[in-house]
Order: sequence, then structure tokens, then C-alpha cells
Amino acid sequence: MNHGDDSLPISALQHWLFCPRQFALIHVERLWAENRLTAEGRVLHQRADGGGHETRGATRTLRAVELASEQYALHGVADVVELSGHPPRPLPVEYKRGRPKAHSADEVQLCAQALCLEDMFDCTIDEGALYYGQNRRRKTVAMDAPLRRLTLEAADQARATLASGRLPPPDYAPRRCDSCSLLTLCQPKSRRRVADWFAASLARAGVPE
Repeated sequence: MNHGDDSLPISALQHWLFCPRQFALIHVERLWAENRLTAEGRVLHQRADGGGHETRGATRTLRAVELASEQYALHGVADVVELSGHPPRPLPVEYKRGRPKAHSADEVQLCAQALCLEDMFDCTIDEGALYYGQNRRRKTVAMDAPLRRLTLEAADQARATLASGRLPPPDYAPRRCDSCSLLTLCQPKSRRRVADWFAASLARAGVPE
């Protein structure tokens, strides 16, 4: 499936909302590292990523579905798309290793999949689902106007960072950074210590910030 030059990978939206610096390290600097959390996520995706389809009752389940939208300049792969009804209406289902999060990165990734499916099937998708491996439960997500707006805004901001080629400054947050597989490459604590030392040196010298 061909994508335009400005088409953004759907997975990049989750990177952007989790941390703009992580997004830039991956998509601008082309850096990657794996830790236990990313490895567990990869294992959870293996069944869905194997492709193929199955039918149970009135629902047909497609796995590892390639997605693309020329209208929204997005592309990616949906873990699962369930088709039901007449005519068939798609329901995107995304698999996650952990549990529901405080931020909206998972919901935005799912919404981007829905936008692509709407473009591909010429339909309107009202909801999708997130399956979390830790509690083995589905969470239904409404594709409402605020989520669609957040998704498109995140895509615009991520594209702007890609176009600039700049790496955003570090913003160390323990709960987020300490679980990031790129922590060693990013070194947010070291960079903050340098910034704090520089600010303290200016203050001692009587130089206003």
C-alpha cells in the first residue's frame, strides 16, 4: 500500500502524546531500544499481527489490517478489525499490554485507525475498542468530536516536529520517563541537572534569567 510523502504512521501519534521527545528520537533521530514493557507488548501483538481472518456468527474478524487515508494523511496497521452488519461496518480493536492509562494516547491511536477505515469503507464509525492484556478486558471508546479533534491536532503537531527536524528539550517526569525504553538514549535527568547547574551559576553571578 503506497503512502504520500506527508503520510504519518498511526503509531507515531501515540509516541507524540506519550512524549514529544520520544516521538522525535524515534521518528526524527531514528533511534530505538527495547525494554521489558515493549517486549511484552510485542508478544501480545503476535497473534493479531499474524494476519488472517475468522468468522464467528455474524462477525468476521480480520487481523493485521493495513490502513491508509489520503484525506487525513495517515497510515498504519490495525491489530484487529471486526466486520458486522449489512453492509459490513468496521470496528477497530487495538491490543495493549498494560491497563487503561491516564492520558489519551491509546484512544488517539484507535481514533486514527477509525479515520482511516472511514475513508476506506466510506462509512462513519461510532466506536472502537481497546483490549488490555493486564486485566484482559475490552474498553469501548466513542469516536466523538473531541477525540477526533485531539487526534487531528496531534497529527498536525507531530508533522510540524518532523518537518522542523528538531529534538524537543527533555522534560523529566519519573513515572513516564523511568518506564521509557529510550531513557538511556534520552538522558532527561542528566540534561536537567546541567540546566539546573547553569541556572544556579547565573543566579550566583547575579545574572537575571
